[in-house]
Amino acid sequence: MQEPDKIFVIGHRNPDTDSICSAIAYADLRRQQGLQGVKAARAGTINRQTQFVLDHLGVDVPELLADVYPRIKDIVTEKVISIHQSAPMSKAIELYHQHHIRILPVVDDDGCAQGLLLLKRATELFLVPAEPEKLRRIRASLSSIQSCLGATAQHLLNSERVEDFDLHVGARCESSFRHWVDDIIPEKTILVTGDRSGIQRLAVEAGIRLLIISGNSPVDNELLATARKNDVSILVSHYDTANCVWLTRMATPVGILAKSDFMVVKPNDLLEDLRVKLIHGKQSGVIVCSSNQQVEGVATKSHLIKKSPVKLILVDHNELSQAVPGADKVEILEVIDHHRLGNFHTDLPIKFINQPLGSTCSLVSTLYQQAGIEPKKKIAGLLLAGLLSDTIILKSPTTTNIDRTLISWLEEYSGLDHQQFGSQLFAAGSSMASGVPARKLILTDFKEYSAGDRTLGLGQVEVVNFHSFHQRQKELMVELKKIREDKGYELAALMVTDIVQENSLLLTAGAAELPFIIGYPQEAENIYRLHGVLSRKKQLVPHLLKVFNGV
Repeated sequence: MQEPDKIFVIGHRNPDTDSICSAIAYADLRRQQGLQGVKAARAGTINRQTQFVLDHLGVDVPELLADVYPRIKDIVTEKVISIHQSAPMSKAIELYHQHHIRILPVVDDDGCAQGLLLLKRATELFLVPAEPEKLRRIRASLSSIQSCLGATAQHLLNSERVEDFDLHVGARCESSFRHWVDDIIPEKTILVTGDRSGIQRLAVEAGIRLLIISGNSPVDNELLATARKNDVSILVSHYDTANCVWLTRMATPVGILAKSDFMVVKPNDLLEDLRVKLIHGKQSGVIVCSSNQQVEGVATKSHLIKKSPVKLILVDHNELSQAVPGADKVEILEVIDHHRLGNFHTDLPIKFINQPLGSTCSLVSTLYQQAGIEPKKKIAGLLLAGLLSDTIILKSPTTTNIDRTLISWLEEYSGLDHQQFGSQLFAAGSSMASGVPARKLILTDFKEYSAGDRTLGLGQVEVVNFHSFHQRQKELMVELKKIREDKGYELAALMVTDIVQENSLLLTAGAAELPFIIGYPQEAENIYRLHGVLSRKKQLVPHLLKVFNGV
């Protein structure tokens, strides 16, 4: 049975306050609109500012999704049907028919995998043997034969020992049977016969290993005494002779017939790895086992066409390079964003809302208004926080009249003053002076951008003055160069924005010709002053893309 969909509303890999807050708020809106199984998630570690907002409003941190690559556990969801290694083949045939399956994991007492039994292999062994003589050969224990026949034991010796037998039917006349007895190997012989006292007596006197009497025929006391004397086991079954023969052939324990070179995968293994194993391997199915080897399922090629129950709604981004790893392998239902359009495509039509507002939280706020749904107090606080963060308390040039209009609406429902709340969240989020390691500081709000066949990596951090930046300039430069080298960027840069003075400095690690092409006044080596530039998205990125695309 397919698991119900798990729909995650999630922002980009280096989540900022707008990304986290819009994900939580939009998930709440979609739940109120009736979408089942939807919840907010995050694709990375939240920053100090966002943590302050969540703590201040009493909102839980969303679940972390390291990736959403489809895994075996996502598509192998059926109840596992297995069989104990000591069970007869007849039980396996019953399970194949009852559950409409073709593969059975063979397990021990602890439920651990011991083999794999394929219906095709089983039928070939019992129905189409290469040599007709093999039809009479049986490898089983007497107890297994008794179980298959539902027989009553009149005398039974060494019943648990697995042996090799030849199966025969006592359908001859007695004179012919006397000669037949001389040619058999008694200790390897099983004879099935009905109410034929003469045949029964000759077989017992010859000392055969097992006599099966069909049709619930009674056993003569004298015959039983001779059987005990000659170590002949006797079973009496209610089945007729033909069915006794068939069921006896089905008594072989499945552990003997199962393939021992079976392939094992873990529930958390990637579906793509399973695809490679099944398509390029020789086996038609693999056993899914837990870490302690207990069987949890069987995966076959038919599972490869099943869809992952994980589905995504992307907020605050629309490029797969910024999305949670594996986003291209699952279904994306919606995109809610306020950035430029990237190289995004889907197999099916989806809801795609992209507006040039100051924040994704602004866009989500308008969707609440359009739906006629009033945001809860905490949700309104989250929306206000995301709007203030992304617009730098309405000072960013990305701020629109819609953003400004939304402020009073969100203040009403949240009970917060936007100026006081904005100052608090920026003060709490200042990571430059907090001692955060240089590399983490650069990568906390870091995004990649493509300029032709070259890639730019740009981080941004807000400060209340440039003093702390100048103190850490050297260590930041060392890490920036390492990031450029590690990732192969054409340019790696950190935009340091003074939200009080409404200016930015750009620390760069780039090619030697960068000072001649970048177009910003150089303040010092590797540092450029960006007068009036507050927005990476709207001001810095468009300029750099023109520079590196040669426009």
